[in-house]
Amino acid sequence: MHPLRTRLGLLALAVLAPAVLAAGVSGAGPAAPAAATAAAPAARAGAGNPLAGRTMGVYRGPMEQSWAPYQRATGAKKELLAKIALRPKAKWFGAWVRDADIERKVEDYIANATGGDPNVLVQMAVFRMVPWEHDACKRLPSKAQKKSYRRWIRGFARGVGDAHAALILQPDGPFALCVPKGSKVPSRMIRYAAKRLAALPNTSVYIDAGAGDWPKDRPDEAARFLMPAGIEYVRGFALNSTHYSPTSVEIGFGTRLVEELARRGVPGRHFVINTSSNGKGFDFGTARGKHPDHAKVCRSRSDSHCVTLGIPPTTDVTSPRWGLSAADSARAAAHVDAYLWFGRPWLFMQADPFLTKRALRLVRTTPY
Repeated sequence: MHPLRTRLGLLALAVLAPAVLAAGVSGAGPAAPAAATAAAPAARAGAGNPLAGRTMGVYRGPMEQSWAPYQRATGAKKELLAKIALRPKAKWFGAWVRDADIERKVEDYIANATGGDPNVLVQMAVFRMVPWEHDACKRLPSKAQKKSYRRWIRGFARGVGDAHAALILQPDGPFALCVPKGSKVPSRMIRYAAKRLAALPNTSVYIDAGAGDWPKDRPDEAARFLMPAGIEYVRGFALNSTHYSPTSVEIGFGTRLVEELARRGVPGRHFVINTSSNGKGFDFGTARGKHPDHAKVCRSRSDSHCVTLGIPPTTDVTSPRWGLSAADSARAAAHVDAYLWFGRPWLFMQADPFLTKRALRLVRTTPY
């Protein structure tokens, strides 16, 4: 999986059912809610919410790290793990999948997650940039790496085809701010992917823009790397991929970033928020534990400043169940397409492998 990370230095720089309703909340156990009528596709920026009214597919197979532990479990343990395994989540695809294999891998993932229903929405994260994270601060991609990246992206796009998809493009986006000599090479590569993937007929692309605490309270800094990364081609941006920031903080930061992009000539962007890990949200830089990427999980529902599951995947972003203020609900209604699970707090260092004990604690302590 992707490399392990430390971001504290950079902080200073600034679903037994195959699908659940996108317009509602995914089921907490094996039972599946009834299907809804699929909405007309509207993946382009400025159109109606392309994710709303559409079922969210759940992948059930070996590419999902929670699946085998869920299958092996029995009784109450199985019921608890279902709250992760049977909820719609974004599968991460990266350089560990060979250029020659990516098209087939994506096709297989989509066929499984949709159950063959062309109206079902799938979610994926594209994490293909090499080098990335701290390596990106030390060196630029070589000529061969740039060529491989483009070939991989073309294969990924062919694999997606006309499927309805929500794509998170390049998690941990703020690493683009630390590349040697301020080079725009990585951003131009992401731009290539953004333009290519956004051209697909039913795909909504969200470029990763960090989180409200990275670059902390600096939407102008986030806009600085989103602009060369092709934000004008896509639906919008994604927030909180690997952080634990509260949903309310992300709504506020995202709204300010929408406004900043509009000032720079790119109006009408929308965003999605990862809520897989922020049920008791906190600033990444204040995480408890040996490493912030593996921050301590809550011990009980009354615990605070700890990791637990947040709002289940949904496009009902203003539901009173989420406890948002009236102002945040209004901002969410205007700008947020969905709360999605594209983070992976049940994995070691958010990467690999699946940790059953950690997952069970995440489920037992969530306020949702």
